[in-house]
Amino acid sequence: MDTVLLIIAAILILSGIAGCILPVIPGPPLSFFGIWLLHFTKYASFETRLLLILAFIATIATILDYAAPVWTTRRFGGSKKGIWGAAIGMVAGLILFPPFGIIIGPFAGAIAGELFSGAEIQKALKAGLGSFAGFFLGMGLKLAASLAITYYFVRAVF
Repeated sequence: MDTVLLIIAAILILSGIAGCILPVIPGPPLSFFGIWLLHFTKYASFETRLLLILAFIATIATILDYAAPVWTTRRFGGSKKGIWGAAIGMVAGLILFPPFGIIIGPFAGAIAGELFSGAEIQKALKAGLGSFAGFFLGMGLKLAASLAITYYFVRAVF
């Protein structure tokens, strides 16, 4: 049974890393569930404190992944309509054009929101670029979280 749990945990860890790049798959939560499963095998016994910290990191990275495009749109000079456009574009893109819609949606939404508010095309493109930068910031945070969890997995198994 331990071997089966180890294999499932390894699949979850690898899926978690893949989920950091593929927008539809929740990377850090999958990685966390992999290490959590490993905890119930003979291969590892993690402290509760470590598991809680890793769960917190996975949760924060996942939340920031969705918040980063909106935040960076504002940092790049986007107005409230541009920020709302980025948020609506993220949801619409995820629903209408998965998986790539979550990349293009905030970009297009921020531009549309800025243009709707009467901004010049240059300002609208800058806000769109901000949402695009936020997508990559979120991806980097998710990847860092999943790789940290993977480190503990590899250290425990090998």
